[in-house]
Amino acid sequence: MYDIRPNLIIGFHGCEEAVKQKLLNSSSSIQISNKPFDWLGHGMYFWENNQDRAMEWATEKQKRGEIDTPAVVGAVLQLGYCCDLLDSRYVQVLKNYYGLMAEFYKAVGKDLPENKNLAHDVHKDKILRVLDCTVIEYMHNEIYEQYMHDINLKGFSDLKIFESTRCVFTEGGPAYDGAGIFEKSHIQICIRNPDCIKGFFNPRKSTPFNKWVEGKSN
Repeated sequence: MYDIRPNLIIGFHGCEEAVKQKLLNSSSSIQISNKPFDWLGHGMYFWENNQDRAMEWATEKQKRGEIDTPAVVGAVLQLGYCCDLLDSRYVQVLKNYYGLMAEFYKAVGKDLPENKNLAHDVHKDKILRVLDCTVIEYMHNEIYEQYMHDINLKGFSDLKIFESTRCVFTEGGPAYDGAGIFEKSHIQICIRNPDCIKGFFNPRKSTPFNKWVEGKSN
């Protein structure tokens, strides 16, 4: 009954300046990430309500020589039918599919992939989420195959295909000595259905409200 996420969310996508301009001028030019270590599977990624973190991520890519000019584009999102991993029910769904995947890998004699640390990551945050990505994509594929089987067999299915995935991540080490709060903690959104992206926008700089009121009254 409460599976659909109807509310609108503001997300920020860190990217190359040229990619930002392309999205602003041609909003159908959506780039899907399909790397084997994507944290939430394949799709377009956004930082939920976190423009600074999106820019920090883009700047880190610039330092590694992966992009020339770091930029951030904003987006209005509606998550639709979301595999929301802040909801314990969907964590259990993912755990069940992990069990099925583990059985399959064992049956065919394959080792399960692992989440791995980058050599320079002093916090050991398992940045390369190969296992998580594999499990999430396995879940999506299994659901889709069963959905299509139902459609072909009886013309309908009780299953629904996830349109987005959402999760909170603790990252970056404690914010201060003894803290349970981490410097890079954030909520990440992976959009699978492009129609969940209602539009892109160029984030504006804040105008101090008192200055605006003063200017209006003069």
